Amino acid sequence: MTHKTSIHRLKLTDFRNYATATLTLDGRHVVLTGENGAGKTNLMEAVSFLSPGRGLRRAVLADVARVGAPGGFSVFAEIDGMEGEVEIGTGSEGEGEAVVRRLRINGTPAKSVDELTDHLRILWLTPAMDGLFTGSASDRRRFLDRLVLSLDPAHGRRASDFERAMRSRNKLLSEGRFDPAWLTGIEQQMAGLGVAMMLARREMLGLLAGLTARQDDSSFPSAHLALSGFLDEEGDAPAIEIEDRYLAALANGRYRDAAAGRTLEGPHRADLLVRHADKDIEAERCSTGEQKALLVGLVLAHASLVATMTGHAPILLLDEIAAHFDEGRRAALFNRIDALGGQAFMTGTDRAMFSALGERAQFVTVRDSVLAG
Repeated sequence: MTHKTSIHRLKLTDFRNYATATLTLDGRHVVLTGENGAGKTNLMEAVSFLSPGRGLRRAVLADVARVGAPGGFSVFAEIDGMEGEVEIGTGSEGEGEAVVRRLRINGTPAKSVDELTDHLRILWLTPAMDGLFTGSASDRRRFLDRLVLSLDPAHGRRASDFERAMRSRNKLLSEGRFDPAWLTGIEQQMAGLGVAMMLARREMLGLLAGLTARQDDSSFPSAHLALSGFLDEEGDAPAIEIEDRYLAALANGRYRDAAAGRTLEGPHRADLLVRHADKDIEAERCSTGEQKALLVGLVLAHASLVATMTGHAPILLLDEIAAHFDEGRRAALFNRIDALGGQAFMTGTDRAMFSALGERAQFVTVRDSVLAG
């Protein structure tokens, strides 16, 4: 049985356009309506800071605090979480390049923002992601890594450690310092981390494939997912063998990488390949409407996977989610969201577009940074 996690109270201080704002919620879905620029997405971004990372905009902390505010920003929430009732407070402090993020759980400083995943999982879909299938490989990698992080919080640490090791290797190569012992040590670290990242990504795609194959819902098309661009030929070889092959590739590619000024092989070069399952065509060749439906279906499938694997439904942040769908598909979308058993935050300019939700949602009007029920 899937248990629900939900936010009951949210308080912002000096966050984006909000000097201060408080939102009291009753556990239902939340629909934020208002004109463009009123602050709907900013409120949703504040919720996204209750998860590890830089929020749904991937913002620099110094840019999040309200212009003219004397200090940083703060986000406080009272949550019915995966371990029961909890109070979470996060925000920024410091100035310029010295701005850092702080986190308190039940008033006690947390050792790491990864502790947030003990209490809730937050997934999101924003208009900026609409070009995922036609955009850059880096965007798709980032999207896939967010999927992995929701079930494997250590994935983020592995990725950052790999990037750090790769920068060290690139620096040595650019300076012509080909010390074998030094480079081999760095490359061994890269091989272990890089293969672990690849295997975690592959496992996520396998889990999603198994889930979507069992779904019987034609409202949103299913996608076939695959990885490309890094160790594609390795198949199901043992991890230690894959590490050895990547380590050899790094050693053999030192002079090539030195000439290129970067590491040319690794998990940072991988791409997520997406195909429309029913039509058997690449997602980038689908119509704009089909791409949106594919993306929504993928996010909902992932939310269902998180609920199944953790036993707790995630909180969904769906920005301008209803804008591109007709009335029938909007109703199907809301039913799918509701069936997940969690709490969803949705935004839109027209309240009528969410009428199919009925009493399942709490409606909040946002006007000039003021919230009204």
